[in-house]
Amino acid sequence: MIRSHRERHLVARIGWLRAAVLGANDGIVSTASLIVGVASAAATRHEVLIAGMAGLVAGAMSMAAGEYVSVSSQADTESADLARERAELAADPEGEHRELTAIYVHRGLEPALARQVSEQLMAKDALGAHARDELGLSDVAAARPVQAALTSAATFSAGAAMPLLAAMLTPVNLLAWAVSGSSLLFLTALGVVGAGAGGAGKLKAAMRVTFWGAGAMAVTAAIGAVFGTTVG
Repeated sequence: MIRSHRERHLVARIGWLRAAVLGANDGIVSTASLIVGVASAAATRHEVLIAGMAGLVAGAMSMAAGEYVSVSSQADTESADLARERAELAADPEGEHRELTAIYVHRGLEPALARQVSEQLMAKDALGAHARDELGLSDVAAARPVQAALTSAATFSAGAAMPLLAAMLTPVNLLAWAVSGSSLLFLTALGVVGAGAGGAGKLKAAMRVTFWGAGAMAVTAAIGAVFGTTVG
């Protein structure tokens, strides 16, 4: 009897980790940029906070809708491929057997062994074997629209709340600088946490999100200052 042990692979986190990191990063960057841009236009604290709250709510809804639509499109494509594969298995099982055998030969198995592996896998679950080895589909990376939408909305809201809280607690004359600085720290922490959850290099991830966040805030601050001066 062959005994197996359970392993926890980081790839199993892909479905929710991507949506979580994207949502939190977008929440911090977009809300902080909005706040810094409005503050640079010499707006009052009340105006800045209203803009920040509007950005949080609108952004969370947009992230949820966008993730749901995009991941649903992925799920529809996967379903269509599986339906076509199911039809091909029913119409020409021998042809599908040869196709799967060729895949295993290409991966390095001897032809005789490849045929044997193909026969045994198709006898147990023909559609599953073709979905995995021909189409590259798996349960781990399967599209989950609702999970992606809820994760993105929740993490966007959490990320957006950070620069908004900094704006509430900072004197008006220092608001733009305080929100920018604290948001860069939040982004650095997000990069470290996200990389740790995914098993990637923490320094590289932190530098990546911090660099793009700083660029976004710098551009919006410049635009806010220009338009604020022009309108004023």
